Amino acid sequence: MGNVIDKPGRRLPQWVLGACLLVFGLSCAASGIWAQAEAVSTETIPAETVLLHTRVSETLPFAAIPSEARAGQAATVEEAGSESPAEVPVEVDEPPTLEVASGSSMAPIALATPFETYLRAASQTLSHGSDLLSFYEAFGFRQAWADEGRVEALASALEGLDADGLVIADYSTAALLTAYRQSLAMTSHGQSANEVDRWRFELAATQRLVLALRHLYLGKVDPVRTDAQWEIPLPDFAPDWAAIASAVANGDPAAALEQVRPHQVAYRQLRQGLARYRTLQAAGGWAPLASFSGVLRPGDHALEVIALRRRLAALGELELLMPDLTPRATAADLGGTQVAIPEPGLASGSSADQVYDARLVAAVERFQHEHLLEVDGVVGPRTWAALSVSVAERVDQIRLNLERLRWLSHALPERYVLVDIAGYEVSYVRPGQPTWRSRVVVGRPYRRTPTLRSAITHMTFHPTWTVPPTILREDVLPAVRRDPFYLMRHDMRVLDRQGWPLDPWQVDWWQPGPIKIQQRAGPSNPLGDVVIRFPNRHLVYLHDTPSRSLFERAQRSFSSGCIRVEGVLELVQLLFEDDRVTPDEPDGAARLSHALQQAGTHNVRLRVPVPVLLFYSTVQPAADGRLIFRPDVYERDATVLAALVEKGGKNLFDGL
Repeated sequence: MGNVIDKPGRRLPQWVLGACLLVFGLSCAASGIWAQAEAVSTETIPAETVLLHTRVSETLPFAAIPSEARAGQAATVEEAGSESPAEVPVEVDEPPTLEVASGSSMAPIALATPFETYLRAASQTLSHGSDLLSFYEAFGFRQAWADEGRVEALASALEGLDADGLVIADYSTAALLTAYRQSLAMTSHGQSANEVDRWRFELAATQRLVLALRHLYLGKVDPVRTDAQWEIPLPDFAPDWAAIASAVANGDPAAALEQVRPHQVAYRQLRQGLARYRTLQAAGGWAPLASFSGVLRPGDHALEVIALRRRLAALGELELLMPDLTPRATAADLGGTQVAIPEPGLASGSSADQVYDARLVAAVERFQHEHLLEVDGVVGPRTWAALSVSVAERVDQIRLNLERLRWLSHALPERYVLVDIAGYEVSYVRPGQPTWRSRVVVGRPYRRTPTLRSAITHMTFHPTWTVPPTILREDVLPAVRRDPFYLMRHDMRVLDRQGWPLDPWQVDWWQPGPIKIQQRAGPSNPLGDVVIRFPNRHLVYLHDTPSRSLFERAQRSFSSGCIRVEGVLELVQLLFEDDRVTPDEPDGAARLSHALQQAGTHNVRLRVPVPVLLFYSTVQPAADGRLIFRPDVYERDATVLAALVEKGGKNLFDGL
């Protein structure tokens, strides 16, 4: 046998070559056996053990790992006698950069840490698992709650949500601190906490943070549960995860929550109002008023005036408890004998305190204005009932309306028309412009104006009115049966299904079939000169009205569901003005004038539809921050409150 050439002029013996080949073959065989053993162990070892010891279940592009994580990822170590289960930084070498041939699809990758592997697996079954992943991606897949200071800051921030009217029990803050401190106690006694238990605590804490973020961003309660007609889509939950992760990294979870808290002035004023009423509640609130079926008018003398004076003083009208220092007319001023005029003392029950005087009348009128009552200074059943509402009930009313604002706050565009159903008001909000406001009439309690979002597409000028099916069935048909000349007196005509006119005298009004009744345009038409239209399944719209006296009423739920707008032509002019593309085009006033002068029923479309929201809220801040409490005309408050205080879903702390 010949020799193998080692280098020029020298040859290796053949037995040396044979030994090398033998070693190489044995190494390959061993590698195959080890690969088979690893495959078997993955099938037989429990899942949590696999998560602990498997280095790679998923691989990510190396560039996706934050630089601080690449430089030295944190690993948790357990040592007997350690004072806390804090993460101990361990230097981890970066994977070597692979030399990739030109044109190759291979790219450098980083091995997933055991915690990341556990997190990705657990997020598949946990509620809001995708949100957990989003947070930890922004946090570099490091553990956020291994430090006691951060855990305590998280618990404090969650408890602070009480100021938003939320339920602290939903976030299990006591269980959070207990679980962490038990882990500390185990470590201080030389016991070693299981790695998976630590990770489970980590995800449980972040799960509470995510739940709180969602509650502030979207609200806790599904609005459809409280209003079957709710048709305002909630936005996607899309917070700034980088800003949230940064706040947590800086030990300030409260700042993370502030990232998603509604920023509207009304929300801030409601929070401030909640704090004020809770202060009143902590001070004892006020005693229930005795029943009173009478009426108090200015100048009356009655024992009920004392209770009235004390109740208004408790609400902030403190001057009502002090003597009246208003200058009095002298006998010379009156041109005769001086008349003794009683002065109220400290509401002690004296005769003077029983006089319904001018100062008390002014306080009552302020109260009536702030509770959407007729402002007349007369204390009748409605005013007395509003005075009888306890401070605890007002606290709950503020809380549930904070929840309503959370449903709406992240869904508001820059420009929109908002109909405040329970406040009987419409607003046109325009960026950089004063908000236009006016009074409206909305649906009766048994013909409610729906809660919805749509977009104004066009206006109909000199509209006809096609009687809606409900009004036709419940109002018009009974009227025609009683009075054959009803249609003639109201300038109405009868149409078949295709819109062809019918002779009303040939219709069997007890079984009329599929007919429509339409009122012609004109001064008696209930829609007035213009209708503002937006697509919706309820066929409601904003419109003018010839019946303007109802706008003077404090509570204005008199329609059949549509919204009558006081000064609607002003709103139409503004919509036309904002629809201009170039300054050369006619302004809003000219466009409105032209549309009104044009004869016959016709539509004028907007180039860009304007969002419109019909919304229901029973507390609204005034310009000076005082809260306006509205009657719950559609009786929806109790349902929202019950859902708000209901315990939230099961969370990981339930099992710790």
